[in-house]
Amino acid sequence: MRTMTATSTQPSHVEADAYTSLFVDDIPLIDVRAPIEFNRGAFPMAENLPLLDDHEREVVGICYKHQGKQDAIEKGHNLVHGEAREARVSSWIEFANRHPHGALYCFRGGLRSQIAQHWMHEAGTDFPVVAGGYKALRTFLLNALETVPPQCALTLVGGKTGCGKTDLVASLERAIDLEAFAYHRGSSFGRHATSQPSQVDFENRLSIALLKLRHKNIRDIVLEDESRTIGRTGLPKSLFEQMRRSPIVVIEEPFEARLQRLLDEYVVGMQAEFRAIEDGGDGFEALSSYLLDSLERIQKRLGPARYPGIRASLQRALTWQAKTGEVEKHLEWLTGVLNHYYDPMYEDQLRQREDLICFRGDYAACQEYLSQAGQAAPK
Repeated sequence: MRTMTATSTQPSHVEADAYTSLFVDDIPLIDVRAPIEFNRGAFPMAENLPLLDDHEREVVGICYKHQGKQDAIEKGHNLVHGEAREARVSSWIEFANRHPHGALYCFRGGLRSQIAQHWMHEAGTDFPVVAGGYKALRTFLLNALETVPPQCALTLVGGKTGCGKTDLVASLERAIDLEAFAYHRGSSFGRHATSQPSQVDFENRLSIALLKLRHKNIRDIVLEDESRTIGRTGLPKSLFEQMRRSPIVVIEEPFEARLQRLLDEYVVGMQAEFRAIEDGGDGFEALSSYLLDSLERIQKRLGPARYPGIRASLQRALTWQAKTGEVEKHLEWLTGVLNHYYDPMYEDQLRQREDLICFRGDYAACQEYLSQAGQAAPK
């Protein structure tokens, strides 16, 4: 893929046969769609430098609907002129200077990207447009989600909550960390301090990861054993069905080690996340709301006999933490959640798939098993 020189006479395009390279090589992209479109779904290597802002897009769209294409084009030029046009062109050229091998796109690779390319050319910089735009790239990634996984063998990492499944997956080159892409730990206490990505963004990142593994000729992929949904993001149906048929490596860690991991993630780690996004706050109030809300979500599963006691234990732990800064009292209610919610639920789920278990062991043994299996797997 090339960037045109200022003397080029023909427009440069990135054609469909180069889509794989765009994603595998993390080619930087200018997304000239309006912010509202970008926020609904985008690509991880794209930067939103819009031709029209949200209001301008709305005005032009209304004009197009009632007066036709030519009047809409004229309206757009009237809205974006003078200093506004210069600022936008300047941002595109600055991006092109930083990323000379990049490209730009709009929704369909049509008028907006052509205008942006033309304005850049007039300013002395030529930059390629992705043929088909966002829509074609998105369709390409959706197709990869359906076609790449069946070409590969999947191995799942399972185990009770707190055993380190996510850490193990993240340590393997041939693994895909679904929870990282979903920005959620996949449990009732799984959310983070900031919101999850859109379903579209999740699917795009997952598809790109699959393309990269296939490009490396990796055909045996490791995934964490997940439910159909991770928070509010859903796994593609075909991938999830394949996961349900795949062998499972089960991590078996001591209860106390799992309990400590949950303390670190749900209490210490979450307060640090909330503190990081607060302006001078300590994150404690947000942590308290997060823990109490998360516990309430599993109230029915804990039952009327257990829930009040566990909730009272959580409130005592929060009161003590607020007074002393110490977090150890959280171990009491976490013990109840593990014993009466997480562990029974996972044991029941695993019993239904007992025949798929291919290995059991502690964290280190499972890591070694998967590392050796990856070395032995055909490329």
